[in-house]
Amino acid sequence: MSRRHIRVVGAMLEKQGGRYLITQRPPTASLPLLWEFPGGRVQEGESDPQALARELMEEMGIDVEVLEEVMHTQHEYPHYDIDFRVYRCRLRSPESAIKHLRVHDHRWVTLSEMSQYKFPDADARTLEKLLDLDH
Repeated sequence: MSRRHIRVVGAMLEKQGGRYLITQRPPTASLPLLWEFPGGRVQEGESDPQALARELMEEMGIDVEVLEEVMHTQHEYPHYDIDFRVYRCRLRSPESAIKHLRVHDHRWVTLSEMSQYKFPDADARTLEKLLDLDH
């Protein structure tokens, strides 16, 4: 049986003061209640930026401009492989309220505060790279 390969995109969305948006997975999702960079799966026929903009609108009702790719990592989970790419994003309307449409919660945190949150393994590896980029 061949392993599933899943392409996933995430947003590195920063606001004033060096705070980044992280979201908490719903209690009924796989990897429940873990924190992650917002985003999701790329669907057939979508580009990474299209998928990321769609996911953030569906999950939180926010409209973003997807900028450059800042990180790429791959991670093997027990039953599937993740190809995870993170893009720098900007809110099109900075005063936009974040709704919890498909996320359990959200936080704006500094890089040093991120270690207080439990992330899935693929996001944790990305976080390590992000911390290296910041220094």
